[in-house]
Amino acid sequence: MNLKHNLKSRLRSGAATLGSWITLGHPAIGEIAARAGFDWTVVDLEHSTIDIKEAGELIRTIDLCGGAPLVRLTSIDPDLIKRVMDAGAHGIVAPMVNSARDAELAVAAVRYAPAGFRGVGLARAQEYGPGFADYLAWQATESIVIVQIEHRDAIEQLDAILAVDGVDGFIIGPYDLSCSLGIPGQFDRPEFQDAMQRILAAGARSTKPAGIHIVEPDLQALRTRLAEGYRFIAYSVDIRVLDAVFRSGVAGFKEIVG
Repeated sequence: MNLKHNLKSRLRSGAATLGSWITLGHPAIGEIAARAGFDWTVVDLEHSTIDIKEAGELIRTIDLCGGAPLVRLTSIDPDLIKRVMDAGAHGIVAPMVNSARDAELAVAAVRYAPAGFRGVGLARAQEYGPGFADYLAWQATESIVIVQIEHRDAIEQLDAILAVDGVDGFIIGPYDLSCSLGIPGQFDRPEFQDAMQRILAAGARSTKPAGIHIVEPDLQALRTRLAEGYRFIAYSVDIRVLDAVFRSGVAGFKEIVG
């Protein structure tokens, strides 16, 4: 496991970082993403069919190709967190964090005692044994926890959530957030836009990077989000990149041949 990756320091410094999202379980997807130069890549266990074995291969591939593999969980499940961290994940994206207590649980599940309660084992993260001492020091200061803000309840608790020691940043879950507001998928509604601004303002108060997912591969949207102040940006997702490029090619072909 690459313990010298500088993602944590970049998050602390406020520098903008760019990542992407993986929902397909083949390690080639992780290799392509890492070699493209993304700062981090999220292996999504929440909305995909990726199993723990496939996640392990993706984590290994991204790490060996110089990227920082993060894993979005199905829930704040300490047993699952232990397994993906032992597989060599550099950190987690914790879904549906609605309180400081949720955030504290996520952090504690990533770290060993006394800062947390994660069980200690020897696996890829610890170089199967010889790297345990180095990993012990690394996990205490460099492991990454990104909390996902995707419910109206989280907005009311956001200052307390971001004040939790060990939370490194947050990313908005727009679809679940809109559902919790009673306006599913209606991102242009004033109440949704107000919620987004409240979240972004709380991030600015905390100095922890605000994150958002640009689902469609759109460079203008990327420029806009950077200008708005987002610093932890997921640029598209494997399935949308494939679909958009394939459809563009087919449409172009039809236009050319008539």
